[in-house]
Amino acid sequence: MDPLVIGLLIALATVAVLFSGIQVAVGLIVVSTGFLLVFEGARTLELLPEIFFAKLNNFALLSIPMFIIMGAAISSTRAGADLYEALERWLTRVPGGLVISNLGACALFAAMSGSSPATCAAIGKMGIPEMRRRGYPDGVAAGSIAAGGTLGILIPPSVTMIVYGIATETSIGRLFLAGVLPGLLLVGLFMAWSLFHTWREGTVAFGRVRYSLAEKLAILPRVLPFLVIIAGVLYALYGGVATPSETAAVGALLCMGVAIVLYRLWNPGALWVVLRDSTRESVMILFIIGAAGVFAFMMSSLFVTQSIAAWIGTLEVNRWVLMGAINLFLLVAGFFLPPVAVILMSAPILLPIVTSAGFDPYWFAVVLTINMEIGLITPPVGLNLYVINGIAPDISLRTILVGSLPFVACMVLAILLLCVFPGIATWLPDAVMGPSR
Repeated sequence: MDPLVIGLLIALATVAVLFSGIQVAVGLIVVSTGFLLVFEGARTLELLPEIFFAKLNNFALLSIPMFIIMGAAISSTRAGADLYEALERWLTRVPGGLVISNLGACALFAAMSGSSPATCAAIGKMGIPEMRRRGYPDGVAAGSIAAGGTLGILIPPSVTMIVYGIATETSIGRLFLAGVLPGLLLVGLFMAWSLFHTWREGTVAFGRVRYSLAEKLAILPRVLPFLVIIAGVLYALYGGVATPSETAAVGALLCMGVAIVLYRLWNPGALWVVLRDSTRESVMILFIIGAAGVFAFMMSSLFVTQSIAAWIGTLEVNRWVLMGAINLFLLVAGFFLPPVAVILMSAPILLPIVTSAGFDPYWFAVVLTINMEIGLITPPVGLNLYVINGIAPDISLRTILVGSLPFVACMVLAILLLCVFPGIATWLPDAVMGPSR
């Protein structure tokens, strides 16, 4: 049978299996096993356990559970509330300062925790009621938090970027740097839209609460330690002091220490929750990575990957048309699958096509990640929408979705700006680490 036809059957079977509600990793293994059994015979199945564990035999994978523990330690404390309160105190007299405070808190907390749901929950619990109390529209209050929470998978240190680096064998440090300026660009676009909308609606107002300088300074000691740890982790990584796995381990240890000392997280039950939740999320991601390795082996053994690449290479289309089609595919995939699954399934196939068309692999990583961010605030999966609805159940899911759509437009605008000015993603990695080869 023609490999392209087999590829089409694999795509249909994968969609059907994943839509059945089965776990992503299990679904990938089921599809891989089924097609290998049909087209290659039972003897090929003997290789699957070896391939699964070989995919996990990578020292860089240690950084994933370490960064997850780092984020869980922060998420289990009042760090999010303190971060929000610090920004609110310093920006309370700025017109529209409250929405800026919320978006800034989302960006910083997302960078510290790397978790979109945790960011939405931590900042939203305080930010949404306060914005509504001061007259901000429900759509802006809910949509800004939902969109701000997505920044965690782009602003370093990002677990999603680590997964992309492992899947494509690209530099994790360079990927982190590539996400910095685009992340700041998105924060700026989010803030610009929020201020414009609230100004248009006539709801931008100065804060009603005045804080003294002493009150503004009093909150900083509870926030600065975490920010210093993040800065130290990034310096150690980019300064060549340590590997990503080593810096992640030190960062996790320091965050646990600060959480225990500063927020008195020494209760064994609370520490157990941090380690339990971190283990669950780490195992889930690593299980998907191993299953994706089996899936990639199946695709390669049946010559599907090679045939798709060769077929696209014969198409005489403009490279931007090709990139538009790839973005459309990623956007649709992100509607239904978590970012880690989309990256592991598609990046190894798409990267050779993208690079052969003349696109930078690190630039593409940023574009792919922004597409995954859009999936976090769009149904049917749209995890952040449901988290916000759980925080503020009296705000309808429709209102949250409508409030999030302008931020989706901001993300699309960011992708267009990256296409016109790719240096937004590539300049910083090239400046710090030298041009990529």
